[in-house]
Amino acid sequence: MNETLKSISERYSCRDFEDTPLTKEQINAVVTSALASPSAVNRQPWQVIVITDKALIDELDERAMNVLALAEDKSGYERIKARGGKIFYNAPCMVLVASDGSNYASMDCGILSQNVSLAAHSLGLGSVICGMAGIPFGADGADELKKKLKFPEGYNFGIAVLLGKAKSSKPPHEHDLSKVTYL
Repeated sequence: MNETLKSISERYSCRDFEDTPLTKEQINAVVTSALASPSAVNRQPWQVIVITDKALIDELDERAMNVLALAEDKSGYERIKARGGKIFYNAPCMVLVASDGSNYASMDCGILSQNVSLAAHSLGLGSVICGMAGIPFGADGADELKKKLKFPEGYNFGIAVLLGKAKSSKPPHEHDLSKVTYL
């Protein structure tokens, strides 16, 4: 099996990170992989925001947990509390992808997040693609938060990928062959 296929098959969603910061080389490799992502008509409808400031990641985590705590349905809040109470699992790095919202932007940002995740795995890092990072952007103070994170004008949360050295490992999810139809 070649290295690309091996990375794809071995990668899993890491939800348990060490405090160890990423190196500049690791961050540069991940960013290069993000920017190599294809997009419809090469529009590149994203702005990649790399957050390594742990206090800022913790602030985003706290904002998201506060929103979940106030939700009528407490299942998301309870699930995160059972996993240690951190939406961002103590990750030392977040690659936040802001989107211009154009026609294929959600798909393009998804492709970018997969590139980041696979690049991280190939570097021996854990990762998890995290849509829940968008929670603070749907609550009070979202405009202030977007300004603080230097979102370009008119951009909104697209997706995020949490990165870091995994504290533990687990096998990748089982393949469900019932999800495939051959014609």
